Amino acid sequence: MSLDEYSRKRQFQATPEPPAGRMRRKNARAIFVVQLHHASRRHYDFRLQVGDTLKSWAVPKGPSFDPRVKRMAVEVEDHPLDYAAFEGDIPKGHYGGGHVARFDSGVWASDGDVAAQLRKGHLRFELFGRKLKGGWHLVRSGAAAKQPQWLLFKDEDAYAGPLEADDLLGDVNPPPPDDARRAGTGKAVKKQATGVAPAKRRRRIDWQARALKLPGARKARLADAPFAPQLARLGEAPPEGAQWLHELKWDGYRLVATVVGGRVRLWSRNGLEWTQKLPEIREAIERLGLDSAALDGELIAGGGTQADFNLLQQTLSGQRQGALSYVLFDLLHLQGVAIDRAPLSERKALLADLLAPMPRHLGFSSHVAGDAAAAHALAGERGFEGLISKRADRPHAAGRSDDWRKTKHLASDEFAVVGFTPGKGSRSAGFGSLLLARPDGEGGWRYAGRVGSGFTDSLLRTLTRKIGKRGVAEPTVDITAAQRKEIGAAVRWFPPLFVVEVNTRGTGGGGVLRQASLKAVRTDKDVADLADSDRGAAPKEEISMAGAKKTKAGVGAPVRLSSPDKVVYADAGLTKADVAAYYAAVMPHLLPEIAGRPLSVIRCPDGTGGECFFQKHLTAGLKRVGTRRLKEESGKSADYLVVDDADGLMELVQFNALEFHPWGARAKTPDTADRVVFDLDPGPGVPFADVKRAAADLRRKLKALHLESFLRTTGGKGLHVVVPLNPGCDWDLVKRFAHGFADALAGSEPERFIAVSTLKKRPGKIFVDYLRNGRGATAVASYSLRARPGAPVAMPLPWS
Repeated sequence: MSLDEYSRKRQFQATPEPPAGRMRRKNARAIFVVQLHHASRRHYDFRLQVGDTLKSWAVPKGPSFDPRVKRMAVEVEDHPLDYAAFEGDIPKGHYGGGHVARFDSGVWASDGDVAAQLRKGHLRFELFGRKLKGGWHLVRSGAAAKQPQWLLFKDEDAYAGPLEADDLLGDVNPPPPDDARRAGTGKAVKKQATGVAPAKRRRRIDWQARALKLPGARKARLADAPFAPQLARLGEAPPEGAQWLHELKWDGYRLVATVVGGRVRLWSRNGLEWTQKLPEIREAIERLGLDSAALDGELIAGGGTQADFNLLQQTLSGQRQGALSYVLFDLLHLQGVAIDRAPLSERKALLADLLAPMPRHLGFSSHVAGDAAAAHALAGERGFEGLISKRADRPHAAGRSDDWRKTKHLASDEFAVVGFTPGKGSRSAGFGSLLLARPDGEGGWRYAGRVGSGFTDSLLRTLTRKIGKRGVAEPTVDITAAQRKEIGAAVRWFPPLFVVEVNTRGTGGGGVLRQASLKAVRTDKDVADLADSDRGAAPKEEISMAGAKKTKAGVGAPVRLSSPDKVVYADAGLTKADVAAYYAAVMPHLLPEIAGRPLSVIRCPDGTGGECFFQKHLTAGLKRVGTRRLKEESGKSADYLVVDDADGLMELVQFNALEFHPWGARAKTPDTADRVVFDLDPGPGVPFADVKRAAADLRRKLKALHLESFLRTTGGKGLHVVVPLNPGCDWDLVKRFAHGFADALAGSEPERFIAVSTLKKRPGKIFVDYLRNGRGATAVASYSLRARPGAPVAMPLPWS
């Protein structure tokens, strides 16, 4: 909708009203606002958010709660969303000159397509404000008029009654006396109320006594906090047997509700409070008239089918105004009585009684006992994703267990978004596809594939803004060389950012998803939630890492090693546990080599026989490894790994790191080198005795320059001659020195040394590699393993 008419009528240099185009509400529900306006004549401005504007009507006498009273509402120009917060005085002589005060605001919903209803001339909707509540109607009048005229009236519901808007001005800023005299004062006798409370159901039932009759019930105090819900494991088919209850798998967001001292609070599955964004659900539970309760269910839009999930997301983001419901399937506490130890069947029976008759915006998740096949087929016929099967005879058990089973009709799964491919054609301003990853079971993430279909234009814009300028060239998750080649070189990576649910047709031969299409962006879940998979049991084989000390503030238990029996060096029969034991043993010697320095590692998730890769940036899942934001040669900045203590190093071992390659500088002073490394790399035909003699010659020449050096094996054919620098030097100076020294050595004895890496020139000669002496270059640390057959080690040696 256009705001041209709004802008044309106003001089923004003189009026305090907001200009058009400033406010864009993100991930918030559609709002309404009503303002009391003392212009030339007193009236109420009634505004509903439709899209990115406020559809507006002037209501001279204001809304009435009496369904028999139909108030004229004159359609006026659309207003910007910023106007919802406006209060103040429009200067006299300007359009709408006079006092504006906020009367009420909140969110609103409608069961049908809003645009279609407005075109047809009858909009049915609900308001969820502090004063204006329940159902309302706007019906276009057939009377001829300069501006379209509508009738605004109340629906017959629990909020209907004799109140007028003028009776609810107890907290509304009054106009200046001049405005009141000019524009009028409205109703002669006003009640000066400030709100309308939900009408509670009056039922004479002792719910505490009912709850105490359940097996295992006990009086208890309910905490004013979210509780951990019970979760289901995914199966191929619903379980058979009379002991199972089968419910529809509602396609929505898991929500738990608590009532403590009569105060209702709503929580997402991961403990975020949603009370303010769901006023209709809060008020529906308030109408139950309870002092304390703990309820579990699913927030849905429409009928809660697969087709309705987009409506739910769009309603919560403000793109649409769908009606929401909270479908309840468990009751764990009621009126001071904990009933979580009672069988599910008895908890559900009490819940069904509590909800009867069903309040609007609440629902009961009914079930079928036994007959799993028929229930599964029925779910598919009605458009639901599948079934949740639950043991009727079991108590509540927080977390995931086999007492609850999930069966789907269409294969779908949830993944973390870890990057994107560049857009092309119509998507050139955004991304082409999202890169996906799943937890690898060892604290890290593994590439799973990509998804490029199923996005609306609006969602593409939203996700493009969410991703922003994030992204680096190096993968932030484990990925094989073949997978990396398949997606190309132009992709951008970042640590897991948000969760999406994707429909797939299984996994292809390359280990990536086949024919993936987006089902939904799961704003109700964090990437951390994916570690608690619904697919099978959690790994049980874990051991504590010996030697890993708890030194970081805020870190809890010692690092734990998963898959300790996984073979890492197949030729030597060495396992991940052997690697961890080695690093724990050499920790006092290795840690001083790498602590506080930007660090690169070589990780081998499938052992040295599989794909290994070099990593220098932070990866998702690392909690004990530090980082340092450093500028790269490209001019961009990235978070580099920095190990500060044994915990951090052992966490990298848990993430399958075998080799450690530190910078020749501290993370705090990255532009100052504190060591020079010469790598003596023998070409074909050079015996090791010649490499030893070359190292001794380098030591003598360096000593002549008053530079001390130490020696180490590289874990391969060569040797490192390392020169500590104290004080340190600028990298440019160090690089020029190392380059010049290598060139001079090669020039003085060209039959022995070469200072260029050209392979065809290296037979019979020793390459003096000086290239490890630039900002960002690394060299293997003393005591680091190498990812090579036999598990060799880079080891310091005495010159003797």
